[in-house]
Amino acid sequence: MHTNRTYVIIFLIFSFVSNSQSDFKKYAHVQDSLTVKAYEVRDNKKFEKILSDFLVKYTKLADSTKKENKNYVAGMYYNLTCLYSIQNNKPSAISNFNKALQFGYRDYYHILEDTDLDNIRDEEGYKKIISGLKETCDYQFILRRGEKYNLSDNRSFPKFTYQSLDNSNLVALKKAFNLDSVAGTGNEVSKILNLLHWIHNLVPHNGSQDNPAVKNAINMISVCKKEGRGLNCRGMATVLNECYLAIGIKSRFITCLPKDSLGIDEDCHVINMVYSTSLKKWLWIDPTFDAYVMNEKGELLSIEEVRDRIINDKPLILNPDANWNHKSSQSKEYYLLNYMTKNLYMLQCSLSSEYDTETKSVGKEINYIQLLPLEYFKQPKEKTISQNTESKFSHITYYTNNPSAFWQAP
Repeated sequence: MHTNRTYVIIFLIFSFVSNSQSDFKKYAHVQDSLTVKAYEVRDNKKFEKILSDFLVKYTKLADSTKKENKNYVAGMYYNLTCLYSIQNNKPSAISNFNKALQFGYRDYYHILEDTDLDNIRDEEGYKKIISGLKETCDYQFILRRGEKYNLSDNRSFPKFTYQSLDNSNLVALKKAFNLDSVAGTGNEVSKILNLLHWIHNLVPHNGSQDNPAVKNAINMISVCKKEGRGLNCRGMATVLNECYLAIGIKSRFITCLPKDSLGIDEDCHVINMVYSTSLKKWLWIDPTFDAYVMNEKGELLSIEEVRDRIINDKPLILNPDANWNHKSSQSKEYYLLNYMTKNLYMLQCSLSSEYDTETKSVGKEINYIQLLPLEYFKQPKEKTISQNTESKFSHITYYTNNPSAFWQAP
């Protein structure tokens, strides 16, 4: 049976809804609860009636409202699949399973573990569904196929740069928030982690909001405090990135992207890669979840190392206090082996790590570099350019299949 997970599915891109959309969502929630009760008492006729009545109203909705609520339809069809499977009505189970997929049901790992489906696992219809889902939803399988790179790729792109801590904006940032005191007097790694914890505690994460138009640490922290709001993962990583630069630690914020061969996954996640001169390596730092990752020896790992370890089934340890807004703790199984495994297929960052990197202004140009696996089905030759014709604001994305070029030390 499918249940609405209590995982923090905060990375999904939500849109604000009108009153009518909100009203239907409330109705959908109630009807979903009624179908769950019908499932629990094994009353498939009652379940079918509730679903049928729900679909009558659902089909009359505007397309945008349908999109907002199709997860309810998918979940209902999946639960009806489970009910018919339990009753050993295999044709009806397979039929409803296909309908669940048509409405976007994609919880592949739950399907594999759900004992409700045991009666239909030998059916050809089930095997066909699982085979298709594996290609798009088995994230470790997908990541393994994207393991190969090309170390000989020598396509050129601008050099990585890191703004000096002497920059006036970074000096002002350090002074405004007394960052030397926040970082503490310990070693370099302790300073890196202290700043991570500080940002995580200072600014709540809110994946449903766009970040302020002026995207620098001073302004975004000020807006959050004034309006009692949070930042999405990109905003949090941007703020933390500038704080590291302000105390002389090299850092980049990294957009972690899925393969998404279906073109339906709008989700990605943004974290930081922070260079430790003492360890001579980049470190995985995630302010959204107050998270860092270690190997079995307790040694801190980089994004590159975590990706490799997921592919090759090597041990990974997530710091035990990783959490979302101090409301939901994070587990290695969900955070690393599900969510981040999905989002480690492609990686992108700005070539210039500096204050106010992504604030738009007339004539401004931002350069990005994207690391692509050889297996990816879209392989741009050199670069792509996107420009606003009125403001002339543009961003240029360069591409490489060479991880050494992407992960080069500062």
